[in-house]
Formats: sequence, C-alpha cells, structure tokens
Amino acid sequence: MNTENEGQLTIQQAAEITGLSVHTLRYYERIGLIHSINRAQNTHRRYTTDDLGWIEFLNKLRATGMSIQQMKRYAELQRAGDTTLPERVEMLRALKAEAEAHIHDLEENLKLIRYKIGLYQAIVDEQTLEAIPQP
Repeated sequence: MNTENEGQLTIQQAAEITGLSVHTLRYYERIGLIHSINRAQNTHRRYTTDDLGWIEFLNKLRATGMSIQQMKRYAELQRAGDTTLPERVEMLRALKAEAEAHIHDLEENLKLIRYKIGLYQAIVDEQTLEAIPQP
C-alpha cells in the first residue's frame, strides 16, 4: 500500500473543496498567493489540509474586499514569519474597518428596501380590498 500521498488531494479535489477553479488554483500558485504545492511522483499537485486552510483564508480575504495585490503582500509577509505580525495585523485591521463600513452601507440600503416593501405592500393590500365586490 502506497501511503506517500495519503491525506493529500488532487487539484480537482482541492478545487471542489475550496470552490475555486483548477485554473484559479494554478494562477494563485503562479503569482505567489499559494506556495509551491508538493507534487506526487507523477508530477501532479497534492494539496494538504494546511494548503486548504490557507486557500480558505485567501477566499475570506477576497470575499471581504482585499485586492489580489494586497493578498500577495499578505502572503509574502506570512511566509516571512512572525517578525511581520505587526504589519499583518494592520492589514487585517484595515480590511476589518472596510468590511464593517460596507456592512453598515448594506444595512442602510436594506432599511430603505424594507420601507419600500412595506409602503408598496400597503398599497397592494388596499387595492386588493377595493377590488373585492361589496355586498
């Protein structure tokens, strides 16, 4: 039994788990967002659970608005070690503030949408009552 690749995933499996395409995974590796992925004897990439954890973190950064350039910088800092923790903390604080501002804007937009729904629903309800024949 070959245990060399036990617990490791192919690029297709990693794509399915992370929600990224195979192309995106290769791109992320090529631009340095992901370190060089280990390869099996047949030269196929083999992803570990640590790799998937990092990719999931990248997905969260991207989903909260971090640019690819900023993500590349963060990845460089992460690979440089703990001496870069202060800069990484600042990057994450800035991202947090941007995400919170975006959430606030969305909440304000939702308030208006809820108001309009209530207003329009009241008009629809009134029109429905008027359309019912009175005895």
